[in-house]
Amino acid sequence: MVSSSSSSRPDSPGASSSSSDGALHNTWAAELVLEKRLGSLALEEEQEWPDPLFTSFDLDGVAEYITNQKAKRIIVMVGAGISVAAGIPDFRTPGTGLYDNLQAYGLPHPMAIFEVDFFRKRPEPFYRLAQELYPGNYQPTATHCFLKVLHDKGLLLRCFSQNIDSLETLAGLPVEKLVAAHGNFDKAACIDCNREHDTEQVKAHVDQGKVLQCEECGGYVKPSIIFFGENLPAKFFECWEKDFPQCDLLIVMGTSLSVTPFASLIGYVDKKKCPRLLINRERAGEISEKMYRGGARKGFFWGKNNYRDALYLGDCDTGVRELCEKLGWTDELETIYAQTRDAVAAAVQKPKSEDQDNSDDSSDSSKKNPTRDSSTSSK
Repeated sequence: MVSSSSSSRPDSPGASSSSSDGALHNTWAAELVLEKRLGSLALEEEQEWPDPLFTSFDLDGVAEYITNQKAKRIIVMVGAGISVAAGIPDFRTPGTGLYDNLQAYGLPHPMAIFEVDFFRKRPEPFYRLAQELYPGNYQPTATHCFLKVLHDKGLLLRCFSQNIDSLETLAGLPVEKLVAAHGNFDKAACIDCNREHDTEQVKAHVDQGKVLQCEECGGYVKPSIIFFGENLPAKFFECWEKDFPQCDLLIVMGTSLSVTPFASLIGYVDKKKCPRLLINRERAGEISEKMYRGGARKGFFWGKNNYRDALYLGDCDTGVRELCEKLGWTDELETIYAQTRDAVAAAVQKPKSEDQDNSDDSSDSSKKNPTRDSSTSSK
């Protein structure tokens, strides 16, 4: 993740100034410099290229690799592209991206809505935006359900996600299998004392458009989404260090791979033994032929002498469904997809009277003490 002072902005909010984050970013940057220098030499001598890890560098080759039980510890990396089909806009697409459609919030600039300093002064715009983004407003996609299929089959080591929408867990993926690199709505805490707060209580306030304040110190409470200037979760670094050396298949979906340190993770699987697949509307994280011939291996490469990178260009849901068809997993995928949609729909249709009772309780408590909200709104 880049710092908030960088000219590069992430696909979703989040920034880190932690030593671990800085170390990872600096390591990646140093290796890129070295790789570019190696690539600039344009080495002409014959090299010994590893044997191909896939029989073909497409979904057929990936399906065969999985079917032959060569993939038992799969890591999946996902970005905003897997949630577009759910109706959630990504952050960067001109005209339709979230940053281009925040004029109604009266912000000094679009990214301010995800800045801690701005939130301290004016938390209301973020609470209004959270009404739109909160889990339950959107259905998980087939791609989210594919993560559950991998988990149910005992093949998923971890999912690393840039997304803040919590649709991975809404599709049934256990929390321990998810690394939400930029945070999400699964937890909430005070921005001053870090005291955790009940997420149902936070949601009740978000639904009412009222800012929740901490019961201990009176500070503002927000979902645990990583804002610019905040550290990435410790779990991100712990799982990165532990998981990637074990990975025997890396699947990357719906991300531009433009933001470090998340983007750099594709280079930390074993370069000789671990194949990789990108499912995306466009190529991402690609290195040049010069860099590849010079010894660079961290980025994707689909040119001559490629031995481990497969590519599917198109919508994530379409790619996932094609892969599942080749694996014979279509029934499992569509069953989980249907069950998930039914469960989310049932939750949305809960009696309005229950919500109104909670709203009344919360309103009364807020009037009694504007700096200490009662927990009755979560009951």
